[in-house]
Amino acid sequence: MSERPLIEITRLKKAFGQNVVLKDITLQVRKGEVVAMIGPSGSGKSTLLRCINLLSVPNAGCITVGEQTIEFNGAHTTLPNERQLARFRASTGMVFQHFNLFPHMTALQNVMEGPVTVLKTPKAQAQAEARALLAKVGLLDRADYYPDKLSGGQKQRVAIARALAMKPAVMLFDEATSALDPELVGEVLNVIKGLAKEGMTMILVTHEIAFAREVADQVIFMRDGVVAEYGPPSIVIDHPRQDATRAFLGRFKASEAASASAAAA
Repeated sequence: MSERPLIEITRLKKAFGQNVVLKDITLQVRKGEVVAMIGPSGSGKSTLLRCINLLSVPNAGCITVGEQTIEFNGAHTTLPNERQLARFRASTGMVFQHFNLFPHMTALQNVMEGPVTVLKTPKAQAQAEARALLAKVGLLDRADYYPDKLSGGQKQRVAIARALAMKPAVMLFDEATSALDPELVGEVLNVIKGLAKEGMTMILVTHEIAFAREVADQVIFMRDGVVAEYGPPSIVIDHPRQDATRAFLGRFKASEAASASAAAA
């Protein structure tokens, strides 16, 4: 892994009115790392992802992604122009809970749209690359299907291919499986596992604790807008230091033990 962080967040703050959602967040992610964010609802996980992607503008602090640095100073913040902002967001590909596919476009057209419109990739090249990405997520045979003909898991895999088509430096996943039926979760997690094995830098907000333990290099436990614990899964998940982390993970561990007992019966 590179010594220099690919993502560096320094003293980041975000409030919505009087509600302070992120409180002085400082974080580094190195190239090739997979970082999983866990924690209770309302702890600021999704807001932090949206700030990294500039879908939400922080009130204070600094974000660096690769060679691009943006400082935030409330009303005095100078944001990139529309073209620069589009390119910045392209470098931080984001996959949401809900798929947000264009309903009037086929799977192939959805994956092609960003490269053609934002990156000005020639259509023939964009189509070839889109087909390769659909093959990567196991959906080349669905290239000409419209979203309403795809299952939830298939839609989410198209959404992943669409984000990858922009050749991002990092992939951001915001509870990518939470809107899926349980039987469809595995097919999306397998795609993410494949990306991790290829060395893709990723930040995942997830409630799939076993998956976080398996795939993440580092785990963040967020609570009340702060990073309460940060470290490898063997520490944060298996041997948490704080009572709040132990309480949060207790429900998962009880469920895991019950499943193991049922399997052994």
